[in-house]
Amino acid sequence: MAEAVGRLDGPEVEARLARLDTLLEGLETAQGPAGRSAVEAVRLLIEVYGEALARVLDRADAPLAASLADDELLDHLLVLHDIHPDAPERRAARAVERLRPAVRERGGDVEWAGVEGEVGRVRLASGGGCGSGCGGGTTEVTDAVREAVLAAAPELAGVEPVAEAPAPAFVPLDALRRPQEAR
Repeated sequence: MAEAVGRLDGPEVEARLARLDTLLEGLETAQGPAGRSAVEAVRLLIEVYGEALARVLDRADAPLAASLADDELLDHLLVLHDIHPDAPERRAARAVERLRPAVRERGGDVEWAGVEGEVGRVRLASGGGCGSGCGGGTTEVTDAVREAVLAAAPELAGVEPVAEAPAPAFVPLDALRRPQEAR
């Protein structure tokens, strides 16, 4: 009997995915029938594996389906094959929540605000300790949020920040009182 192969941890999976991307890019640019056959073989393999994963999901009860979707690698595969059990808005909201601790470490905050039409909306707040010298920090956070949301919910056409309502101005109570008329 064959020896069981050990499971891959997160960095090992990431390394293999990066290598796979490189190889697939090379296949897409390969000339001739061998390159076309290789690309077709990969496409067919993806379709068959997607069908197998869909059949697993068909047999899963709700708690198991949720557990499968909570696994980062399976979550990506379910999205890739368009069989994810969660609605795009829920997946997008979860992606924002996963990013929230990293954004808070940078002194800001991010919150899912919902979907308008086909566009995901997020509230972004920059931290008070940043001042004017932060430069692209907000842009970097916005780009990271956009990338994470669209990876989790590619059905969305885009992701845009929601304009924050300005803080109410302080108006002294005396200014609201009418001056008493002289008697």
